[in-house]
Amino acid sequence: MSKTNILASTANTTAVKTAVNWRVYLTLTKPKVVALMILTALVGMCLAVPGALPVQASVLGLSGIALMAGSAAAFNHLIDRRIDAIMARTHKRPLPSGDLSAGKVFAFATSIGLLGFAVLALGVNWLTAWLTFASLLGYAVVYTLYLKRATPQNIVIAGIAGAMPPLLGWTAVTGELHANAWLLVMIIFIWTPPHFWALAIHRKDDYAKADIPMLPVTHGIEYTKTSILLYTVLLALVCLMPALVGMTGLVYLAGSTFLSAGFIYYAWKLKVAATEKTAMETFKFSIIHLMVLFVLLLVDHYLPF
Repeated sequence: MSKTNILASTANTTAVKTAVNWRVYLTLTKPKVVALMILTALVGMCLAVPGALPVQASVLGLSGIALMAGSAAAFNHLIDRRIDAIMARTHKRPLPSGDLSAGKVFAFATSIGLLGFAVLALGVNWLTAWLTFASLLGYAVVYTLYLKRATPQNIVIAGIAGAMPPLLGWTAVTGELHANAWLLVMIIFIWTPPHFWALAIHRKDDYAKADIPMLPVTHGIEYTKTSILLYTVLLALVCLMPALVGMTGLVYLAGSTFLSAGFIYYAWKLKVAATEKTAMETFKFSIIHLMVLFVLLLVDHYLPF
């Protein structure tokens, strides 16, 4: 093989490795989860102002929130690497699979976290920066390091950390806390337990093997199904609040009612007529529920009536 061909082959191999590494690091940030968080943060921004969004605060705000959310996810990978290696759902993640070392993950998580904080503090406002930092600590440290291993109510207590993006979006463009923003936080806070418990039912054996006290492991599947059903009813009531306080109009009211009915239907089916697929069907619908609900908030806000 000629020297030119060898150099070309080496360059191609390096390019492939770089692409692979980029994808592995992206996996650490849980991009699908972060994307949903950014959607809710954007809705918080839009509902906070009557007209067009301020460009700089919006772009830098979403960027900083995304970076710090990705950092929290990467720290979650780092802290949970022993558990992830045991569970079927997570054993192929970058750390248990050996694609990345703990040192590299720590450096990556710290770097994007610091960058995100700097973007928010210097380009947006300090309130948003510190609130986002508190959310990072709540998820990556309080939940992942302690609550997840300490109590079956882990996801309930720590749910506030994952529910913060609408408030972060709101403060990014206004610099102020507002009751309406906290109402959006409450929706996600109540949505989180039935969403996660449905997955926990499907992965009960995994959590038991990893000695994680998720509700289906400690209290049984039937108790968890009842809890999911009750939470979906509570969620339906909370989802009515934006319309009742005048944040939204009839479009949101009709859409949220339809979505709540769908979630309650899946929770009822899970309780009384479940098949092997029902828990995951409920989990998947819960994601659709939250995503469409926040899109409805956005659409309703900009409708001319």
